[in-house]
Amino acid sequence: MKRLLQSFVAISTLSSLVIAPLVMNAGQAAAEQKKGTDASYVGAGVAAGVTNGGLNNDAANFGGNLTGRVKLGSLPISARGNVLWNDKTSTIIPEVSLDVPIANRTNAFITGGYSFLDKDGSPSPLGNRDAVVVGAGVESEVANNFLIYTNAKVGLRAYQNSPASAVSINGGIGYRFK
Repeated sequence: MKRLLQSFVAISTLSSLVIAPLVMNAGQAAAEQKKGTDASYVGAGVAAGVTNGGLNNDAANFGGNLTGRVKLGSLPISARGNVLWNDKTSTIIPEVSLDVPIANRTNAFITGGYSFLDKDGSPSPLGNRDAVVVGAGVESEVANNFLIYTNAKVGLRAYQNSPASAVSINGGIGYRFK
C-alpha cells in the first residue's frame, strides 16, 4: 500500500509538472492574476489504466474518458462525474472534490468517490470491479471557454480476487458552460 501511495503521489506530481508550463503566462504580473478557476465544464480525453491486478482479466489497458465538473457555490468544493471506458466495459465515477487555486485560472484538486463498473469482471481503465476511488489532478483554463485537465485515480481493491488497487491516468480538453 505504501508503494502504491508513493506511485500515486509521483504520478500526480508528474502530471502537475507537465501541465504547469502549458498554463502559466509569464507576461502577466502576479498581482494581476486571479488565482484558480470557478469553471463548470464537460470534457473528453484519454484514460490509461497503468496497473495489473495479477490475475486473468485484469490487465492494464487504454480507453477514453468523459469528465464533468460543477462548481458548488462559493466553497472550494465541486461535484464531478467521470466515465472511463474501453472496448470491453465502462466505469461511472461520481465524485466530490476539494479545489485549491494554485495559479492564474488553474486549480489543483483532490477527489473521493465510488466507481460503478458496467460489467463486473471485465477489465476497465480502473480495475474490474466496483470500488472506492480517490484521486488528484490539475485543471486550467487555457483559452476563452476551454480548459485542459489531467488527473490520477486510484480504485481501492478494484480487482476481483485480489487485494490490489487500480491506477488510471486521465487527461483531456473541456468546454466551460458556466
